[in-house]
Amino acid sequence: MAQVTITLDANLAIDAMLLSGTKNPQEAVELVVRDYLARGRRTETRTGDAPDGHRVSTDRPTAQEG
Repeated sequence: MAQVTITLDANLAIDAMLLSGTKNPQEAVELVVRDYLARGRRTETRTGDAPDGHRVSTDRPTAQEG
């Protein structure tokens, strides 16, 4: 599995650890990201559309004539 290294504000990492009940910042961030992705999938399942589906347009502009 590929790994990504990020820099976070120490207070943000500590708050995430306290709220999530994890013992280190990496576990806290992984838990938060997994939860975020799960929520997005649940939203997509319930609505039948991705939350940012408006960004992907299947309609292509027609060529202007004239």
